[in-house]
Amino acid sequence: MNIKKEIYTQIVREAREHNPLECCGYLAGNNGAITKAYPMNNIDESRIHYSFDPQEQFKTVKEIRNKGLKVLAVYHSHPETPARPSEEDIRLAYDPEVSYVIISLCEEKGRGREDVKSFKIRKGQVEPEELTIQ
Repeated sequence: MNIKKEIYTQIVREAREHNPLECCGYLAGNNGAITKAYPMNNIDESRIHYSFDPQEQFKTVKEIRNKGLKVLAVYHSHPETPARPSEEDIRLAYDPEVSYVIISLCEEKGRGREDVKSFKIRKGQVEPEELTIQ
């Protein structure tokens, strides 16, 4: 999966702005290329999990489709844990066609930067996916 550098920068900035709470949203585009981020509210307002507002989610998906794009990924941040799916992330991964992008901020203290990884989750099985910044 490819992501435009400005979209990558946008979601990392969002993760930092929401810290210590998780941020979340959709990444949209076509043919494996992410061209737009759609931040959404984490109605759980939690440090360890997120939930979309169903009305906001429906409106966002409609907007994505109206622009001729597809939802390619769900993204969210892990303010205090590594960039890998939690048990809850795996359990709630409802769509095997989309990717799951996780922005971890826990490494920033040690390395001075975020860690962003992408995964495919199908039937409880997690597979890392290459994420190329363009």
